[in-house]
Amino acid sequence: MAILVCGAIAYDTLFSFEDRFDSQILPDQLHKISTTFLAPTMRREFGGPAGNIAYSLAMLGEKPILMGTVGEDFAPYRQHLKNFGVDERFVKVIRGQYTPQCFGIADRDGNQLMAFHPGAMNFGDTNHISDVPDAVDIAILSPGGRAAFLQHSQELHDAGIPFIFDPGQELPLLSADEIRQIVAKASYVAINDYESELIRERAGLTLDMLRSQVKALIVTRGSKGAEIYVGDTVHLIPRVQMDAPPVDPMGCGDAFRAGLLYGISRGLDWKVTGRLANVIGAIKVTHNGPQNHFFDWQSLGALYRRNYNEDLPLPAPAA
Repeated sequence: MAILVCGAIAYDTLFSFEDRFDSQILPDQLHKISTTFLAPTMRREFGGPAGNIAYSLAMLGEKPILMGTVGEDFAPYRQHLKNFGVDERFVKVIRGQYTPQCFGIADRDGNQLMAFHPGAMNFGDTNHISDVPDAVDIAILSPGGRAAFLQHSQELHDAGIPFIFDPGQELPLLSADEIRQIVAKASYVAINDYESELIRERAGLTLDMLRSQVKALIVTRGSKGAEIYVGDTVHLIPRVQMDAPPVDPMGCGDAFRAGLLYGISRGLDWKVTGRLANVIGAIKVTHNGPQNHFFDWQSLGALYRRNYNEDLPLPAPAA
């Protein structure tokens, strides 16, 4: 089963400020703010939605095909992907550019300040679906630039490849017409509860309208679990209870989407697919960073059974 993952591949650099931001920011001086937050801890993570999705798919035993554009600083990330079995042949290096970079600092109350440099992601439309010679069974369009969203949705549609539209944080960059056009081409839409409201507000597409246009509409609702709309049926996917406490939500949605892709590509029923996706997302939340969680089918099966009181259908052994 060939799974194509399109979107951003990025470095995430995260800092921690041990005080509160408002201890150094004067509310009446915001028009000329100039300050420095001392950050004694720093983490640099492999990230970006496409990279995160491919990482969890690889741990499920897949060899996902990753497509994106990166900069000349990508070598360590490429080796990381190779180590986990991701097919990175179609990750294109753009000379003179940096790999997309996200910089964030959080204070002790959990408030965050973020900066994002798109770098090579601005050249995402230099990749084409036709560049991939393999027969692709399913694809996902995750955030990776407006131009790439529009181009790859059309190319996937023209090639007859079913795909998940996963607009994520780039939803505000798309116009109402562009959102409606991509939805019309997609086989599946995966959004969170905030994005569902944003799509309704920006494009006039309610959940009922969305579900009528695609094979399945998936809405994640954080700690409340998820809902999968298929025709007139709504599958409610309860949250997963973990022994370890939640540590970091970054990349949880991407881990969830890896489970969706696996279930769809393997023909699992929607209840099982949603539950598998929930379990993978829950495992991710108990680890810092979007690509530091580990699992195998034995641990997945045990967690699935404990939460849903039934066995997870295991993949057939390799021939």
